Amino acid sequence: MRDESRRQKRIASLLQEALSRILIDELRGETGDLVTVTRVDVPADLKSARVYVSAYGPDDPAGVVTRLEQRAGTIRRILASSVKLKYNPVLFFTLDPSAELNDRIERILGPSKKNERPAP
Repeated sequence: MRDESRRQKRIASLLQEALSRILIDELRGETGDLVTVTRVDVPADLKSARVYVSAYGPDDPAGVVTRLEQRAGTIRRILASSVKLKYNPVLFFTLDPSAELNDRIERILGPSKKNERPAP
C-alpha cells in the first residue's frame, strides 16, 4: 500500500484547519459541546475526506457525529466557499478513538504512577 503523498497531507491539513473553524462558528451556538477535528484522512483521488472528531461535554458523543452527518451538506458548502479545491470532498465524520484510549490507559496506569517515587 502506498503512503500518503505530500499533496494528500497538504490537503488534509488544509481541510482540518478549515473544518475546525467552521465547526467552531457553526456548532458552538447550538450546543455547549466542544467539538475538535483531530485528524483528516484524504484518499489519493481527493474526492472524499474522513474527518475524525473528538466531542467533549456531551453525554452521547455519537449524537454529535449524527448531527454533523445531518449537517454535512451545509458544512460542505461552507467549506467549498472558504477553500478553493478542484474537488469539494464528500465528508464522512467519525469519532476519534484516541481520546477514549488515552483515558483508558490513564485509568490503568494511574494507580502505578501514584506509587512511584520521584527521582532524586
